[in-house]
Amino acid sequence: MDYLQAVILSIVEGLTEFLPVSSTGHLVLASRILNIPQTDFVKSFEIIIQLGSIGAVIFLYWNTITRNNKIWKKIIIAFIPTAVIGFTLYKIVKDVLLGNPIITLYALFIGGVVLILLEKIYKEKDHHVSDIEKVSSKNAFLIGVCQSFSIIPGVSRAAATIIPALFLGTKRKTAVEFSFLLAIPTMLAATFLDLVKSKFSFTLSEYSILITGLIGSFIVAVFAVKFLLNFIKKHTFIPFGIYRIILAIIFWLFILK
Repeated sequence: MDYLQAVILSIVEGLTEFLPVSSTGHLVLASRILNIPQTDFVKSFEIIIQLGSIGAVIFLYWNTITRNNKIWKKIIIAFIPTAVIGFTLYKIVKDVLLGNPIITLYALFIGGVVLILLEKIYKEKDHHVSDIEKVSSKNAFLIGVCQSFSIIPGVSRAAATIIPALFLGTKRKTAVEFSFLLAIPTMLAATFLDLVKSKFSFTLSEYSILITGLIGSFIVAVFAVKFLLNFIKKHTFIPFGIYRIILAIIFWLFILK
């Protein structure tokens, strides 16, 4: 992987991390288009640069995450299922799932259909929860269980947290912000686990490429977060579902065949 490829992947990561379209899935497909071999370093890069996007959330929500301890109680409860499953299935995720375009395309397509169908059913009510701290511990845990499915590339961590939150009685903006904050411990843990498993055995050149990716994803994610918050004020997630389906079909017909 060279620096230009690192910049391109960081832009893809920053744009897609918080949208319900699967950043990991997009990184897998982008790597395929760029003919980047799925080496252990590339797979680590795809995991670690997500930390840049998380940095964007920390930057934008600094006051929220430092002044409200009640929110963190709910976030940690939601994080536990993913932590357990992610740690247990780490080898399967990295050796089998990451870098697999077939699995990614199936997940993108099916996830797009599910996203559209669920949005057709969902109706926001006045009594739905409008503050993260008021999300019940039970619902926080259930959201975390759903997030665990996002270990499959193409599923989308954002979709796997936002949609369940909506159907558990959370208002759209609150569901999105809960997903943002839940990404912090999730991505921090994923990055730390990968660094430990890889024994920090990167070359100076690889560390330089990683830093490039982190900076790029941070900058782009700041704008992506603001875009999504403005988008959901007037729109549903159906356009993202349609996009997922179209992307999966185009990639299947013209790239893999």
